[in-house]
Amino acid sequence: MLIYAKQPIYYVIENYPNKIKTLYLAKELEKKEYSRLMKMGFEVKRVPAEAASKMCKNANHQGFLAEVDDYLLHDFKSFLNKDFVLVLSNITDVGNIGAIVRSAYALGVEAIVVCGLKNLAIEPVLRTSTGALFDMPLALEHNIHDVLNDLKMSGLLLYGADMSGEDIRSCKIAERKVLVLGGEGEGLTPRIVSKLDKVVSIKMEHDFDSLNVSVAGAILMDRMRS
Repeated sequence: MLIYAKQPIYYVIENYPNKIKTLYLAKELEKKEYSRLMKMGFEVKRVPAEAASKMCKNANHQGFLAEVDDYLLHDFKSFLNKDFVLVLSNITDVGNIGAIVRSAYALGVEAIVVCGLKNLAIEPVLRTSTGALFDMPLALEHNIHDVLNDLKMSGLLLYGADMSGEDIRSCKIAERKVLVLGGEGEGLTPRIVSKLDKVVSIKMEHDFDSLNVSVAGAILMDRMRS
């Protein structure tokens, strides 16, 4: 699996150097830093900028690319004993998913279930999470209704984000909980809302449509953490 850009690669270097197979450098580093990287147990290769651009299909690599171990998806059933689980319903933008993973790790979410997608492109999620995906158990499940039923049967209360919901600032949050975020545009379906214990929202100071799902998710996660 190829990732690129300085921030996610350095996150993996500092936290999971054993997951790096080959580090590709398309820029000059200080001798001290280059020497440090050479001693970390993975292969370091210098490549021309043109070759680096071709490797990542002309994306902005910032001079850093790395071949890393594949991320192994988790079995969602292993999340049933967690205290704070995030469920994503039909969120299709991998940039949003990566940003949500990053916020979730920072704000105390213990696991994430991505629902409604047949496949998930892990590379861009890992990249936009700036490496935090390696610290966050993530499962891919197509049927969100089965997921919510199992989580509820395991004693977690289900909270879902919708503009019609109660202001998150006035909600009493259970110790064991699930936050369900809906897809870009359509949000949560009525059938999903019917399964929730509570619908929550972020009340706006001004007359404004809505927030990006990754931004809204971060605000809700922060309000809901213990």
